[in-house]
Amino acid sequence: MHRPMEGVRILEVAQFTFVPAAGAVLADWGADVIKVEHAETGDAQRGLVRVLGLDAGREGSSFAPIMEGPNRSKRSIGLALDKPEARPVLEELVRRSDVFLTNFLPKARRHLGITVEEIRKINPDIIYVAGSGFGSEGPDSENGAYDATAFWARGGSAYGVTPSNADSVAFMPAGAYGDNIGGMTIAGGIAAALYGRKVTGEPSEIDVSLLAVGAWATQFSVNLAMLNGRPQPKADRTTAGPGNPLTGTYRTYDGRWIQLSMLQPTRYWDEFFDILGRTDLVGDSRFDTMEKITAAKDLVANEIAATIAKFPYAHWLSEFEKMTGQWAPVQDGWDIANDPALIANGRITEIIDADGAQRKLIANPVKFDNQPVHMTRAPQFAEHTDDVLREIGLDDDQLIALKIAGAVT
Repeated sequence: MHRPMEGVRILEVAQFTFVPAAGAVLADWGADVIKVEHAETGDAQRGLVRVLGLDAGREGSSFAPIMEGPNRSKRSIGLALDKPEARPVLEELVRRSDVFLTNFLPKARRHLGITVEEIRKINPDIIYVAGSGFGSEGPDSENGAYDATAFWARGGSAYGVTPSNADSVAFMPAGAYGDNIGGMTIAGGIAAALYGRKVTGEPSEIDVSLLAVGAWATQFSVNLAMLNGRPQPKADRTTAGPGNPLTGTYRTYDGRWIQLSMLQPTRYWDEFFDILGRTDLVGDSRFDTMEKITAAKDLVANEIAATIAKFPYAHWLSEFEKMTGQWAPVQDGWDIANDPALIANGRITEIIDADGAQRKLIANPVKFDNQPVHMTRAPQFAEHTDDVLREIGLDDDQLIALKIAGAVT
């Protein structure tokens, strides 16, 4: 069973990436996800043409990774939730669904009649899921957020990766970075709620906030601060990690980087320096205990840095493959797209886009039964409106009437 969510029906009233990413994961796992988009404008993310200074797509192609990633394998219906004529359609979709998934703000949910109370009046057994910026309770519960604000900045990651002497705060390493992590979290919560409903018969109401996901990601630092009752001093890192030169990043001759993470340096010391070509340090009694290594960390780190800087990135990739100690190349997006481990495990998946061209997407990180994930492209705006409406019993005359009223697209 490599599609454990087959038979589960998700109704998604959400846009951008946080929450839609959860729908994408559930679709990867086999769920039937119907994405409700505004009947005129669609998901607001469709209008983004640049992200972090980069073009969001490519001229002449309908394939836009910012939409494909969080919306693959779904069906899209254009539905004007603010029009009374659309209400019967929404209610029938709710009746047929196991999960109602949204990231609309509380005010918008009240205005559109999609609060948990109103949705549960239609389907008492439905699992109601809201992705929020700051949680369903407290002073910020009505406020909106993006991952740059709630997850990255307020959740502590930005502080953690910004050097104390920096002129500006580090920004997220990729677009929708916190959104994708949050979406995976929501998908896990939904899986647990579906199991809970099967066992107890009781449906759950779920809230996952970007702030809570950010705090979870930085919990080591937060928990340490709470233990000590104060903010922790900033541990700025340049090359070697504190006390251990066999951890940290080192620059190669051609300007690339290698990450070392050998947390037991005495165990890997001789092997590492042999492969590094520094046999003069193999078996050196000056570094045969952790205490000695810590005392001489700057000296050793400088020797490692100088040696790695003599040869290009490709040389070290080849040499370090022979090593049992832990290390990794610092990869860019293209490197990751061609990572042999991801490819071997089916985490880079091919799809056919709306133009008939073959494309690739990152799959969700969960693999079931050692089987490849089955994915299809993201829907075009309102692509499945007619199909979905016919599934719930509407005939052609009713479809035309809804379209004339502006209730559906």
